[in-house]
Amino acid sequence: MRRGNFYLLIISVLTMTVSCSKKERIDEKVSEEEVNRETFYDREKDREEILENDNLVLLYSGGAHRAHQWDENYLKPYVTYIDELGVEHWIFDSFLFLEIHNGSGKTFATGYTPDPANQQDWKLLADHYFQSHNNLGALNKLIERASSRIGKPEEKHKIVIGIPEPIRGQKDWGSLRDGQMLDFSKAEDRIEACKWYIDYVRSKFNEFDYKNLELSGFYWIAEEATNTRSILSDISNYLNDLKYGFIWIPYHGSDGAFQWKQLTFNFAYYQPNYFFNDQTPHSFLVKACEDAIRYNMDMEIEFDDRALDKYGWGYRLEDYIEAFEEYGIWEKKRIAYYQGDKTIYELANSNNSKDIELYHKFSKFVVERPK
Repeated sequence: MRRGNFYLLIISVLTMTVSCSKKERIDEKVSEEEVNRETFYDREKDREEILENDNLVLLYSGGAHRAHQWDENYLKPYVTYIDELGVEHWIFDSFLFLEIHNGSGKTFATGYTPDPANQQDWKLLADHYFQSHNNLGALNKLIERASSRIGKPEEKHKIVIGIPEPIRGQKDWGSLRDGQMLDFSKAEDRIEACKWYIDYVRSKFNEFDYKNLELSGFYWIAEEATNTRSILSDISNYLNDLKYGFIWIPYHGSDGAFQWKQLTFNFAYYQPNYFFNDQTPHSFLVKACEDAIRYNMDMEIEFDDRALDKYGWGYRLEDYIEAFEEYGIWEKKRIAYYQGDKTIYELANSNNSKDIELYHKFSKFVVERPK
């Protein structure tokens, strides 16, 4: 079952009628901002290999339904952790910015809302991440200040950006160089749209020149291979030629999850989907660990606000911690961290002693992992 479906709020979808002339102006504006496909940026020239993301935290952002912005206040506990003795540590080394729909009816992957996002929606999503005071800008500033307190990290913190799914059959996404509307019933047009988005993100990252961040890879938002098998290898080859990783986080039972290598992903983190139903037995989590080992996958820890003491599900997060330690995931695998919305922030800022205890246990699990 797709993880995101557990957390979609019931929202009011605003239906907007856009005239053809206005839509043409939007398409024209986006095309004018298209970057040169031949551009090879200085950081990319210097890169010798694809970068890895050891502790990758997911930060959902970009939809109107999100109740907060990732500003410096909210991002603090994702940059450093202060233990019980007052010692400050770096915590997550990598940050995945992604969104599944825009909160106004447009979806970035199959299955969330009926109306596929278009080129302008994709562009607005990327622009949302590249800000001076929120998201990447806030993260960059926090790392700069923390470096003056505890010393620079061994490597720059890594950024992964989600690629929207070009939804098969869409014919109103937008146009590229020749002004011809792309037709997503054609595999080549879907691939070209993804390349355009990758290039736009690359150009924005180069433009902002964040001193403490490194764009390390791109994440495939679609959590199953059902609708995109035929286009993945072309996208992967394009990214790998630029020394960017292609990352996937398929859910338990996802179509293609165990064929992630054949699908040409560089890294695949497996979702156990244990946390979300208190009737799911512990053996389900154990089986997920065994499957990840068998198919050489990395893994994801999953939790949301129900881990707070007032909801009583913190024990399920502890089950992940203990299972990952027992089965060697903690020591040998890369780990992604799905936290619903901003649960790590909520735990870190709670006045409840049990929440603080769980926060310390979780944070130590992250910072003490072997490098």
